[in-house]
Amino acid sequence: MPIYAGQKVTAGQLNRIQPVDYIGEATAALVATTAYQLIPGCSVTLTTQAANAVYSVTGVFDCSVTTVHSTNLMVGRLMVDGVGGSGLAIHAMDTLDRDTVAMLWRGTLPAAGSHSLQIEGVINGAGGAGSFLQYSRILVTIAEVV
Repeated sequence: MPIYAGQKVTAGQLNRIQPVDYIGEATAALVATTAYQLIPGCSVTLTTQAANAVYSVTGVFDCSVTTVHSTNLMVGRLMVDGVGGSGLAIHAMDTLDRDTVAMLWRGTLPAAGSHSLQIEGVINGAGGAGSFLQYSRILVTIAEVV
């Protein structure tokens, strides 16, 4: 949305210029399985006013590993409107430990309207055991004008 010299700017146009933050915080632990699952509470639903809004997402995964498997991984991913994005947060399960793993994503929401962004976790491989705990978070920043 360009703003031209001499143009009368509306309140709606100014509201879309300001980036808006949304946060979803874990409400319970997710005991990870070999299928992706939503980390409880790590979901944001928002409404954009214009097409092609840009999102920036920081996903923070509070990983607790309870088994030792050198080939298994705890993996976190972003889902945007039900579709998995590229880029994964990965934690190698080579020791019994607890770590914070983060990932950044950026993309465009092609249509105006309601959108859902959430982070999910999985154990990648058989025999692993671990959880995504209460300090997991998703932070979404929406900018409708780029």
